[in-house]
Amino acid sequence: MSLKPFFAKIFAKIIYRKTQVWATNPIKTQRNVFEDLIRQAKKTQFGTDHHFDQIKTFEDFTKNVPIRDYEGLKPYVDKVVKGEENVLWKGKPLYFAKTSGTTSGAKYIPLTKESMPFHIEAARNAILHYIHETRNADFVDGKMIFLQGSPILEEKNGVKLGRLSGIVAHFVPKYLQKNRLPSWETNCIEDWETKVNAIVEETFDQNMTVISGIPSWVQMYFEKLSQKEDKPVGEIFKNFNLFIYGGVNYEPYRAKFENLIGRKVDSIELFPASEGFFAYQDSQKEKGMLLLLNSGIFYEFIKSDDFYTDNPRRFTIGEVELDVNYVLIISTNAGLWGYNIGDTVQFTCLKPYRVIVSGRIKHYISAFGEHVIGKEVESALQEAIIGTNIRINEFTVAPQITPKEGLPFHEWFIEFENEPANFGAFAAALDNAMRKQNIYYDDLIVGNVLRKVVITKVIKNGFQDYMKSIGKLGGQNKIPRLSNDRKIVDFLPRE
Repeated sequence: MSLKPFFAKIFAKIIYRKTQVWATNPIKTQRNVFEDLIRQAKKTQFGTDHHFDQIKTFEDFTKNVPIRDYEGLKPYVDKVVKGEENVLWKGKPLYFAKTSGTTSGAKYIPLTKESMPFHIEAARNAILHYIHETRNADFVDGKMIFLQGSPILEEKNGVKLGRLSGIVAHFVPKYLQKNRLPSWETNCIEDWETKVNAIVEETFDQNMTVISGIPSWVQMYFEKLSQKEDKPVGEIFKNFNLFIYGGVNYEPYRAKFENLIGRKVDSIELFPASEGFFAYQDSQKEKGMLLLLNSGIFYEFIKSDDFYTDNPRRFTIGEVELDVNYVLIISTNAGLWGYNIGDTVQFTCLKPYRVIVSGRIKHYISAFGEHVIGKEVESALQEAIIGTNIRINEFTVAPQITPKEGLPFHEWFIEFENEPANFGAFAAALDNAMRKQNIYYDDLIVGNVLRKVVITKVIKNGFQDYMKSIGKLGGQNKIPRLSNDRKIVDFLPRE
């Protein structure tokens, strides 16, 4: 046994105490972040255009800085990409995190010398909070795997660019380098299936203690691993006890994961994005993730129900309420201002401020005014499979507005690992759960506007095949939980 676990516990205690300082003073902390952001960006092109020298209060800010998404901020980003300095933030960014856009092609999200450290520290601190709470630090002696994008970076007008996870790979602390897998060479493989196969070969005989990645892609790794060794992952990796994930809700995958692993393992949820690292699970006992109020990000919140109205009210951290669906708006030390990242959150606790990701503002079903969101379909599915042996690999939901016969309905496209014995009973349980989640949906069922949910089985690996067909297999890509149209589901291979 090395000294690493001993020193990890000491470091964890230090970080926990530092966190408590700002977490117990949230309004003051956010005010300080706000004032610092405005001060540092006063002389930028954006700051000049939006009269930052006149901004003294949040009210001043809302009058001068409208809410924008990437399309709205793109004229400024384009200048940064062309190599101009002092546009959105002082100087030039260190990196661009390159992501795929819907209407604008590739999106280039700036990462600056001020913002980059917070991406690294947040992931580290999530693990340290786990150590502080559980007193479990033995895993630091084992091998850790992080399923991520390629670390190979391009360059554009003097600024390096790549996937966020690939950029972060360049900042792995030295004390973790010997423990970290896969190898640099394997991490550089672009084709996801080839990469996962290589990772299996590199790791199957190692002492893996921590595994991290988006659940759907970790599941693919676990399946290949189990097939190779013909036994559960928990027997292959006897000391594997911590799963770290982000990007999607783990609950729909939990039953499948526990079956693949052969036992339960602790998990830590993260809320990272190219635009910033927003939250992490700081407790195994409490629901939600700690919102990071001291990480160079000023947060605003707009109620989802009001988002598409004229001039919706913009709330600060001291004004939010529990269990309300908010669109998350950020201003950051990477030069994003009044920026809508597209995610919606709900607060589960106000002391300290903890959130869950409830969905995407553009990912919903409201073909009949029901406005069903991602959290609701995930919660309904979770309730429907409780106490059963049903296991789900992947799913998505879309409306069927013009069926060949009968009333319209919500159609659930599900890839089962273990199917229901009685599909009719399962569909009824799912529909009842949805009616409890969303009163508008319940009204439509009661009023005979919609009929109960219809389940369509997707073939084995059907979602993976679809993602591969559109060039989005692996990395940070994921299937939307629901859509207001059938652009995705019409291409899913079904039984």
